[in-house]
Amino acid sequence: MLTFERECWAQGLRLVAGVDEAGRGPLAGPVVAAAVVFDPDWAQAEEDASLSGLTDSKQLSESSREAFAALLRASPHVRIGIGLSEVADIDRLNILRATHQAMARAVRHLDPIPEWVLVDGLPVLGLPCGSRAIVRGDALSLSIAAASVMAKVVRDARMRELDAQYPGYSFALHKGYGTEAHLRALYALGPCPEHRRSFAPVREADANRRGVGQRTLW
Repeated sequence: MLTFERECWAQGLRLVAGVDEAGRGPLAGPVVAAAVVFDPDWAQAEEDASLSGLTDSKQLSESSREAFAALLRASPHVRIGIGLSEVADIDRLNILRATHQAMARAVRHLDPIPEWVLVDGLPVLGLPCGSRAIVRGDALSLSIAAASVMAKVVRDARMRELDAQYPGYSFALHKGYGTEAHLRALYALGPCPEHRRSFAPVREADANRRGVGQRTLW
């Protein structure tokens, strides 16, 4: 899981960040990105110890994600940057550009700025340093996996806060994804300020709520 990082370290690049996001697909809430830099010596020593099992956040249980997030936050050998693009950004820019914005913000929140970035998926525009995109990087790079976990944990916490702020949508349960329960609540209550109105299901629910057209889900 450190193959890509070791390639960078061998070239003299010591500040190498893994970058990933959480929340591109949901109908509500922000998209959250994280950037994680490991101290090279510590990461190699801990790869098969405290970091063993760290991988794509979607493959981990909630308790495992929380445990890894606590470990990363507590370690003096790990730097973490978090970047968000709120719903207003998503609706104004579109989800792809808003995701790139969140990733760039996460990298810029690192001090110092990394020398190189390993990013999950496809190339990202607007990063403040050079980068390499790695398809399925969250399962192949330990620093990207760490970023995947941090982004997911931070976003889930935000959605729990929004659940308390906007009761009735069950954001804490589905985290804003378009589940059947979420769609039912959306059609019954209409969108709240944290719904992405640039996403078709939200627009349709809003139109249905206001009686524009006759489409319903059931």
